[in-house]
Amino acid sequence: MNKLGIFVGSVYGGAEELAETLAAKLISVPVEIFFDSTLDDFMAYDADTVLVITSTTGQGEIPENLLPLYVALKDQFPLLPKQRYGVIALGDSSYGEDRFCGAGRQFDALLSELNSQSVQPRLDIDAGVHFEPLEVADAWFAQFVATAEQAAA
Repeated sequence: MNKLGIFVGSVYGGAEELAETLAAKLISVPVEIFFDSTLDDFMAYDADTVLVITSTTGQGEIPENLLPLYVALKDQFPLLPKQRYGVIALGDSSYGEDRFCGAGRQFDALLSELNSQSVQPRLDIDAGVHFEPLEVADAWFAQFVATAEQAAA
């Protein structure tokens, strides 16, 4: 893995805080965090690794700061067969199974459609079970980094 782009969708700052904490753990690879990303930002990682960390808002929707990227990817539909990706989805299962982690599920499905290569299965974090998402995300992220580095070698 030459570099990692972390693309964040956040309403109240939880996903943003998680992204910053995880990025600080990665010292061997350049990391850039995007809070208001553009398609150009994302395409700079077309042959590298991206991580989408997003909360879910409303009826299972993508947060406003990440929605323009999602729409641009869906509209432009750039095929990304050299890109590797992961998704950490934050949600609350008390809002119903069809809405739980909806933003992360949508991004995961879209990146798969774009032929981006999933490094490992999406991590869904239920706020009703895990008040502190880092408790769950830490081990997942360590495995994500190790697997992405092996895939890039």
